[in-house]
Amino acid sequence: MRTDNTYDKARKRVKKIKDLYSHILAYIILIPFWIFLNYKTYWDFKWFWIPVIGMGISIVVHAFVVFRYNSGWEERKLKELMEKDNF
Repeated sequence: MRTDNTYDKARKRVKKIKDLYSHILAYIILIPFWIFLNYKTYWDFKWFWIPVIGMGISIVVHAFVVFRYNSGWEERKLKELMEKDNF
């Protein structure tokens, strides 16, 4: 039997995955633009690496959140606090 809570969780998860894919698409589109802009303005200093690395780290963190590599501690902490409040 499906509850509304499971449905809401599934909808939120799908939205997070779609957001991750749009984040990756923006990254793929912006990299050539940054390189071109750097080439046309001042090629001696390769500043395009700064946003490429920064946004790449952001995508990796976003993927960790979406695929729940670190979500177990949140649930354990919530249960711990709920049990503490009951006593």
